[in-house]
Amino acid sequence: MEEFITYTQIDEAAHSILQKITINPQVGIILGSGLGELANQVKDAVNIPYDQIPHMPSSTVAGHQGRFVVGKLANRNVLLMQGRIHYYEGYSVHQVTFPIRIMQRLGVSILIITNAAGGINQDFEPGDLMLITDHINLLGMTAGGNPLRGPNLDEFGVRFPDMSRVYDPKLLKLAHEAGKQQGIHLREGIYICLAGPSFETPADLRFLKAIGADAVGMSTVPEATVARHGGMRILGISGISNKASLDGNKQTTHQEVMETGAVLVPKLQKIILGVLERLD
Repeated sequence: MEEFITYTQIDEAAHSILQKITINPQVGIILGSGLGELANQVKDAVNIPYDQIPHMPSSTVAGHQGRFVVGKLANRNVLLMQGRIHYYEGYSVHQVTFPIRIMQRLGVSILIITNAAGGINQDFEPGDLMLITDHINLLGMTAGGNPLRGPNLDEFGVRFPDMSRVYDPKLLKLAHEAGKQQGIHLREGIYICLAGPSFETPADLRFLKAIGADAVGMSTVPEATVARHGGMRILGISGISNKASLDGNKQTTHQEVMETGAVLVPKLQKIILGVLERLD
């Protein structure tokens, strides 16, 4: 029988974190593959490994440190996930989104989600940043792939949450303002989540392009779904790590994703810091 996350488990995990920190985090930030360096900018940081948190799954992927970092960034109280949990690691979508429930229980109201993604839109180049304006929940359309499946957690949200505006327009505006100030050209587009861990075939990519996706990855959508259910404001940013080969003439590797992350990090830092500085 499938096990679902309970409010008691969320409460126990949040309580264990509260015992280790002295500030109330306002903004949560999820750092994607190769993007964990931003955590080094956090002041007065308290590092909490996932294995010290009750019921918390561990991150097993290269480039994901596997810990919460709590402190100050751009004078805001933040909680960073330095390494996320993925469905393809063998976890359920409920486990994948458990950290979002913890953030909600801690009072985090704004969530910035980053990821490394393949650029389906052929105008995109590796090293570009794409602001997510919408997503296609392909993983959630399959049996058991929606993290809201099962008993509804009424403490966080309603049974049938609206998903017409997942990504907050005001946060998107702040990101564009930060990009303009820093001279960083920001793309916009639709992100699609697949289960992974294999990269897409050329036929997969042509299908994804046909249904309107601009970038593809293996995360973000389950987290955004649960965040929206719990009333969080969301900003999603995809770092385009590789250009999708629709004709199969170029192979994609995780090493390529990691290497492009080094190019993306400085841009991503400037955008996130700029957004934090502009928050009311």
